[in-house]
Amino acid sequence: MTALIFDCDGVLGDTERYGHLPAFNATFERFGLPLRWTEDDYAEKLRIGGGKERMASLFADPDVVRAAGVPDDDAARADLLATWHRDKTARFTALVADGAIPARPGVARIITAALDAGWTVAVASTSAEPSVRAVLEHAVGPRTADRIPLFAGDVVPAKKPDPAVYLLAVERLGLDPADTLVVEDSRNGLLAATRAGLPCLVTVNGYTRQEAFDEAVLVVSELGDPDRPPIEVLANRGAARPGHHLTLDDLRACMSSPSTGGAR
Repeated sequence: MTALIFDCDGVLGDTERYGHLPAFNATFERFGLPLRWTEDDYAEKLRIGGGKERMASLFADPDVVRAAGVPDDDAARADLLATWHRDKTARFTALVADGAIPARPGVARIITAALDAGWTVAVASTSAEPSVRAVLEHAVGPRTADRIPLFAGDVVPAKKPDPAVYLLAVERLGLDPADTLVVEDSRNGLLAATRAGLPCLVTVNGYTRQEAFDEAVLVVSELGDPDRPPIEVLANRGAARPGHHLTLDDLRACMSSPSTGGAR
């Protein structure tokens, strides 16, 4: 069974800059928190896997703790964090519904072609499940999205770069790692995939382009579409020979390439 597993943020849509960052800042304003993340601030926060975990990092800031009246009790802190994160998720999904977050090139084309070819397509993300579903539906349409299983949010206890979410997807879907390709955009995601023994294709974005992707089989600027400029191939360690845009043949060639990151 041939399979593709997509990350969500930065892969299905350009969500970080146009969705998550403004949603975080709007939530900070709503709750009177004395901070606003700049794009540079957020680039640093993206090293932390998971939106809830990024928010939890605020508890290390004494100014935030004082302004928000953050309690010392761990359970109360967890409740407060959950409240903040629900607000942020609602704001993010509203941005998706309003069309504020563009889908990344080639995603709808590749996913539709893969499903039509009988491939299994799934999404594995450490973002909240409602956010992931909203982005997927916007990228490919509700009817196609209904055919794609999601593994998201707190479905596993450890976030990327831990491989847990990919191991779960492989187990639940009965996939053969040798016939499965992960599509990621960040080093954390790449490490999660390769530590699960899965080959990984990376489509970089503005936040991740300078990260190290030594373990990736193929690194490209985007998946591409026929009506867009040609893709840029940043690294190619496999058998694929991409042209103007990636095709299913290119993705299949990535699966046949030796994994450089995980053991099988």
